[in-house]
Amino acid sequence: MNISDKIKDIVKNSLPAEAEVTKTELEGPEVALYTKNPGLFFENSELVAKIAFELKKRVNIRTDKNLLEEEEKTRELIEKIVPQEAKITDIDFNKEFSEVVIESLKPGLVIGKGGETSKEIVLKTGWTPKIIRTPTQPSETLKGIRHHLNKYSKERKDLLKKVSERIYRELPQNGNDWIRLIALGGFQQVGRSCMLIETPHTKTLFDCGINVASYQEPYPYLDALHFPMSDIDAVVISHAHLDHSGFLPYLFKSGYRGPVYCTEPTRDLMALLQFDYIDVLVKEGKEPPYTERDVKEQLKHCITREYREVTDIAPDMRITFHNAAHILGSASVHMHIGEGAHNLVYSADIKNGFTRLFDNIDTKYPRLETLIIESTYGAKGDVMPNRQRTEERFLKVLQEVLEQGGNVLIPVFAVGRGQELMLVIENFYRQGLIKTKCYVDGMTNEASGMHTAYPEYLRQSVKRRILQGDSPFMSEVFEVAEYDKRKEILETGGNIIIASSGMMTGGPSVQYFKMMAEDPRNALIFVGYQGEGSLGRKIQSGVDRIPITDENGKTKALEIKMRIESIEGFSGHSDKNQLVNYVQSLRPSPKRILTDHGEKSKAIGFAQYLGRKFKVNALSMQNLDALRLK
Repeated sequence: MNISDKIKDIVKNSLPAEAEVTKTELEGPEVALYTKNPGLFFENSELVAKIAFELKKRVNIRTDKNLLEEEEKTRELIEKIVPQEAKITDIDFNKEFSEVVIESLKPGLVIGKGGETSKEIVLKTGWTPKIIRTPTQPSETLKGIRHHLNKYSKERKDLLKKVSERIYRELPQNGNDWIRLIALGGFQQVGRSCMLIETPHTKTLFDCGINVASYQEPYPYLDALHFPMSDIDAVVISHAHLDHSGFLPYLFKSGYRGPVYCTEPTRDLMALLQFDYIDVLVKEGKEPPYTERDVKEQLKHCITREYREVTDIAPDMRITFHNAAHILGSASVHMHIGEGAHNLVYSADIKNGFTRLFDNIDTKYPRLETLIIESTYGAKGDVMPNRQRTEERFLKVLQEVLEQGGNVLIPVFAVGRGQELMLVIENFYRQGLIKTKCYVDGMTNEASGMHTAYPEYLRQSVKRRILQGDSPFMSEVFEVAEYDKRKEILETGGNIIIASSGMMTGGPSVQYFKMMAEDPRNALIFVGYQGEGSLGRKIQSGVDRIPITDENGKTKALEIKMRIESIEGFSGHSDKNQLVNYVQSLRPSPKRILTDHGEKSKAIGFAQYLGRKFKVNALSMQNLDALRLK
């Protein structure tokens, strides 16, 4: 009996006859039960818990399609059942999954106390409510993504069936088991993070990023794999930043049609950043490595998981996402390989310290042999000031520049640092410490809108404010900067501008810089990592003039007379001490440590330090290195 048949057999033998299950379907890593008696399951939640426990999988209960109420009637019933205070913004139907998608500003009221309201919807209509949160500030990208996913639900269901066949296939018992890691990008460098975890039966790609600061080697070494993209079983994406997800659509352009595992915010944010990446390259007269069509194809293949949800992704691999506290939805990934053969944790980008955006990172795992940890700030001198001193210094610089009528430019990563700095500035404003406007330019505003759709991923205090209709991202201190108003904003003087990109590799931050650089009253404040080769790194390093192209297409030297400040402490990455504390607090302790995501000297030095301190085998791999893990 194959695994698929075993699952169906467990369902049949575990449920009473009155459950009236008409069909059991495997949908990727999940199991869907179609029933003529949904009321039995919703009245007795222990039934679902029991079957989920026995299967070790997420179980979805759906009404037999022959019993579904017609759509218009269902819409009318929902509007009667759900209180108006829930503020439903949209109702749509997903026939393939027997779901009614209800978008609401207050989804808790659609669920109801103890799930009573959603249960009533099921019992009266047959449709299973999929309840999603309407962002408190508009996000056209998020709206488009949700529409796209619903439109292609049939394709997504067909994909899930194919994925389940790969997950539950029988493996040969030949006794020749091994586990290998191949470094494809982001080792002894920052940018284009990518690696392959391979067994004799499965190939899984972890991250697939772009080095946005380098035009010489921007993409991972996928050509070193010597097999077609279609041979990859799964892709796991830790978070949305382009250096981790920016090259993912290229896989779909090259024929990959398998699953992409990530959190729900990661799915949406990486699409936002990828669309913008295409747009920036086109405006610069460069050919993007993929098109918007490839990004949309990628979206159809995303299978989203929650933190701490164990998920089979292959017959010999299962993963669990854990909070990394880096950006919205960012995750460290625990992978369990074989029947306990090996366990690894890929930290990805982590923040093991205070942020205004997120709660503390996870450090507890069931088993752990190999740790792959970032080394962005792994050098001896990479120690950041505490957060209070950081904010005090930031405020001092702001006040000094604004008082003399200058403007302050803060280049930010649109996802992560943008929202963190908005929270800091909003806090200053509420305390009356600054009274000026803060203009938000680029994708930061759109990304902030996505944050309000997923408050459960944010720090409790921020989540509470969003749920109470007091989103800090919509404070009166902030104003969206229109493209044709940039010059006017600067001429007014005494303003703060938050603009992407964070490394000044393109986008409005570069345009503002060109207009501001020659006025000594102005200031540029770096609050995040500046990659090697980026314009931001050059300015930070002290160059006093750079060549630019003026409006007439002529090259001229731009003199940098504005004040340049680098304020450490706001980074979404951990400093040296925080990284060491993270390793120290891991339970269980790793037996092997590999460093990645750091410039060469930092990655090597940090590996040596960790090896000495924790008396474990520690190594800094190079790109294209292969390492046998077992």
